[in-house]
Amino acid sequence: MDTITDHYETCQAGPKYRSLAEAIRKSIKDGTLEAGSKLPPVRDLAWQLKITPGTVARAYTVLTDEGSLIAEVGRGTFVAEERTASERLARLDQREVSWNRHHVAEETDLVSLFSPKVPDVGQVAMIQDAFSRLSNIENPQAYLNYPSRAAYRPVRESVLRWLEGTHLGPVSEEDLILIHGGQSGVMVVLQTVLRGRKPTVLVEELCYPGFRRAAQIMRADTLSVPMDKYGIIPDALDRICRQNEAQVLCTCPEVHNPTGIVTPIERREVIAKVAAKHNLYILEDDCYRMSGMAQGPSYRALAPELGWHVSSISKTVSPALRVGFLVAPRGRAQAMRRTAEHSFFGLARPLADVTQDLLSRPDLYQMVAEVRSIFAQYVRIAVNELGRFELTWHEDVPFLWLKLPEGWRGSAFAQAAESKGVHIRTAEEFAGRDDHAPHAVRISVNGQISLDSFSAAMQRLRHLLENPPEDMVV
Repeated sequence: MDTITDHYETCQAGPKYRSLAEAIRKSIKDGTLEAGSKLPPVRDLAWQLKITPGTVARAYTVLTDEGSLIAEVGRGTFVAEERTASERLARLDQREVSWNRHHVAEETDLVSLFSPKVPDVGQVAMIQDAFSRLSNIENPQAYLNYPSRAAYRPVRESVLRWLEGTHLGPVSEEDLILIHGGQSGVMVVLQTVLRGRKPTVLVEELCYPGFRRAAQIMRADTLSVPMDKYGIIPDALDRICRQNEAQVLCTCPEVHNPTGIVTPIERREVIAKVAAKHNLYILEDDCYRMSGMAQGPSYRALAPELGWHVSSISKTVSPALRVGFLVAPRGRAQAMRRTAEHSFFGLARPLADVTQDLLSRPDLYQMVAEVRSIFAQYVRIAVNELGRFELTWHEDVPFLWLKLPEGWRGSAFAQAAESKGVHIRTAEEFAGRDDHAPHAVRISVNGQISLDSFSAAMQRLRHLLENPPEDMVV
């Protein structure tokens, strides 16, 4: 370990995981690490080097992929046996070709800023390790039975820890269920609360499109509630409730998708009172909040018998797992469980076990902090390029909301951006079919492309903003 540490101190250039990978290569090359040598456990090396376990895991993954190391489930990571010269050259040539293809594609292909993409800071290796541990499950017979609430209690308790920074009011593991991502939670809520042949669902005038899609599946009408710079306008909500028999309001007060608005506490309190007056359920989507602590109480805390809370790990860990969490209002947990059990029985047992494994690791919380830090770097680049325009942004939110300057319409700007190799979303995609949409776009952070490529994309957008087509100038 000492030799790796010495080499690491001399390889401090670029990302830390690359520096560590190079230090291990040097240790192998100079013979300090011989073929078959076992490398230190991830946590031990991370502590020694004062870096995150995710950084070490990512370096190990890079070296395993290139063939320098071999990872053996349950035993650890070892230095690979030396290959013949021709095999090693072939491997290096392939790496060079792959690297060139990746970076050429990054610079010439369409840069997707359509939806946020999470960078890999070691969570891929952690997920792989969590799945590998399933082979050592104490009770393998559990994989022959349907999911049960009693068996999943430890998983729900780990979820409560994950949600510690959320102001939910009094809550226990009995109040929540595991769901297949945030959208699954939206569907479970609507299936549980909607009544009648043609129910009505309220949404913000600009909102997450999944709300309208879920309402459509439930054969419900949707009505849009006007907004201002603080979110939903309480007087407008009250008026619409008096004129219509709405049953649920879908909203994102912590990180509004797509505008990035954070609804102040005072406004939330008034909205909760309006909901209580009309016996209106509030479905709060909290999937985009990445910071540890919420900026205000949830609607479940403000209206304990009306507030539903949906969250997931898609935006902070990985969307591939499709794992989310739904917390019911007081007195509605049994109805929530009944809906989930009758529609999909429950999360698959292997996925539930992996979720418990991940959420129980202190390393995961360090990785999430690293994801936030990386997203912040991209956001700062965007602000540096586009800050002179009307831009809403937060360093811990993986998208920005840009109101277009005079002369640009949303759809025309998005088409022009795509012609320059940048894919973004227009305000129209977040508005109802018959609603007015502002001339604005949402720019997402793609943490899976280089900072240089992201910066180049921002420069192309800035150039378009500064040079609208002549026939569009007003």
